[in-house]
This record gives sequence, C-alpha cells and structure tokens, in this order.
Amino acid sequence: VQLQASGGGLVQAGGSLRLSCAASGRAFINYARGWFRQAPGKEREAVAAINSRGIGRVFLDSVKGRFTISRDNVGNTVSLQMNSLKPEDTAVYYCAASSRYTAARSDPRLYDYWGQGTQVTVSS
Repeated sequence: VQLQASGGGLVQAGGSLRLSCAASGRAFINYARGWFRQAPGKEREAVAAINSRGIGRVFLDSVKGRFTISRDNVGNTVSLQMNSLKPEDTAVYYCAASSRYTAARSDPRLYDYWGQGTQVTVSS
C-alpha cells in the first residue's frame, strides 16, 4: 500500500500549484482522503480533506477560497489545487488516507496511510 505525492515546487507569491496523490496497492474508494502540511518548527496541520464520495470537504480557514480538493476514485487519486499562494503556505505537504472514516476529517491521528511529502516553497 503506497501513497505517492507529487507536484510540489518553487513558485512566486500569487502563483499556483497542483498537488497530486496517487494510491496503489489497494482501492481507497471508501477512505477519507486529506492533505496536510508541516512547516519547520510547527505541528502538522490539515489543509483540506474530502470524504469518500467526493462531496463533503473541509478546509483550513487560511486556505478557504484559494485551495480546492478533488478526488478521482477511478484513478485512485486526490488532487489539491492551490491558487493565490502566499509565503506562509510554504511547507512540506503530505497526502493521507483514513481506512476508519469515510467522512472528511482534519485530525491527522485519524489517518493511517501517508505519502512521503512534497515540498512547496512560495517566495515573496
């Protein structure tokens, strides 16, 4: 079972990036999926989560209106579209899946599968 995150990089403030998380090894159709981030010296925080049906979503307040999360259950992928990026969005971004919950959750302790992380750097 593996989650592979991709799409990170360096972008100027105001720019956009799209992160993707591909799952392999099993079908994650009934799993909640999420994106988390961790900046140096800070705790890991939930950026966005989506329920198993792709209808319910939760977002970190600071990214509402700028980030969107979507999932493709056929392709077993989850994407995070990030627009109007700010320097404070700089962090390592991780994708995750929860085998215990179908609803979108923001608590990282509820997720049991994690990708390796992808660096997002936003310059001012």
